[in-house]
Amino acid sequence: MPDPDPSPRDDLLVRAVAWFAEHGVGDTSLRSLAAGIGTSHRMLNYHFGSREGLLGAVVEAVERAEQETLTSLVAAHEDPVAAGEAFWTRVADRAEVFAPLFFELSSHAMRDRPHAAPLRRWLEEGWTATVRDAYRRAGAEPELAGSLALQSLAMARGLLFELAVTGDRAAGDAAMARWTRTVRRELDEAAGKGPGRAVSP
Repeated sequence: MPDPDPSPRDDLLVRAVAWFAEHGVGDTSLRSLAAGIGTSHRMLNYHFGSREGLLGAVVEAVERAEQETLTSLVAAHEDPVAAGEAFWTRVADRAEVFAPLFFELSSHAMRDRPHAAPLRRWLEEGWTATVRDAYRRAGAEPELAGSLALQSLAMARGLLFELAVTGDRAAGDAAMARWTRTVRRELDEAAGKGPGRAVSP
């Protein structure tokens, strides 16, 4: 739930995230951003210190929001596949606005830009650990849980990229549904409920 009375810094950060989501980061200067969100270059410098400081705050805000959402969905669903379906719906609903920003900031993380260091750590560890642990709680052995986590993340990121480029939500949803069925089959077989393993009488 949004803070009903955000601090001036938080208010500027929300506006900056929204502006970057619409326009991209590129080589936007603090002066250009200030003009775009209705504030001054001086105020941005006061609250964030520099362009890199502001970008770091933007990365952290976007990362934190997605992390909190994924964590809450995993906690709310005993079935990790159902949690994944719910997360995909959220991500797909917001793809047009936030996917370009996510991939642009991810490219900063790939290049080891200092302001994107928190995002790089989350991309390397956070998503994988959270998804892997959800599969482990569902009964998957460590090797299978790790493999399914890696594949699930790759599938979601690939489909998000395709959706952002093509706008074809129906195709993205259909592909995710096929992947979901594959994951359920893998988990069932590992638990002895499918053709991959005999079920004890």
